Amino acid sequence: MLVPTESSNTPETPETPDRSREPGQGLTKEEALHRLLEGHWRYLENDRLQRTVTPQCRDFHSQGQYPFAALLGCADSRVSPELIFDQGEGDIFVVRVAGNILGNGSLASLEYAVKNLGVKLLVVMGHENCGAVKAALTTPDAEGAMGFLLREIAPSVAEARLLPEPLLDRAVECNVKHTVSAILERSPTLRSAVDEGSIRIVGIVYRLTSGDIEFHTTVG
Repeated sequence: MLVPTESSNTPETPETPDRSREPGQGLTKEEALHRLLEGHWRYLENDRLQRTVTPQCRDFHSQGQYPFAALLGCADSRVSPELIFDQGEGDIFVVRVAGNILGNGSLASLEYAVKNLGVKLLVVMGHENCGAVKAALTTPDAEGAMGFLLREIAPSVAEARLLPEPLLDRAVECNVKHTVSAILERSPTLRSAVDEGSIRIVGIVYRLTSGDIEFHTTVG
């Protein structure tokens, strides 16, 4: 985590606020979402914070991590969450896999972020023109590891076929909502945290053509 100065046009200092070492950086789920959206606005305005990585910063991060949000997103090279939300080192706990599907490793990582790191906001982010979702539409009978991945997306494709065109957009949106539902169904830990009101899960889609994000589901 690198802390900004008042102006986004000047480098950040290595100084850290009092809450920087608290679980989730001491933010509520509402504050965490607001911080992400502020960063996304800076990204859209091409006014990203200038970050300077100093020896003091590296020393700070070597002693532990204190992210304020966790994000499950696609492995696509065009959709880096740290860039899209203008966040620095140590700010978001990111899990990336093609098609933003929920494997056991991804689920365990999200549980770790909540139980051990104190994160109160989980984000599932799909994106426009996702290659994995497109493959599930066009080559659903692939074999091997790719076949496993596409079968995970298949229920979203089936649901999207019942909705108005464009099919790929609807499938991407359904896939995000399916992953959020899968988190709640497969993780008693995260389900309980949502029911208790301690965390929020949001499902969003990033638009490559505009840079915008769209909210498609919110739980908690």
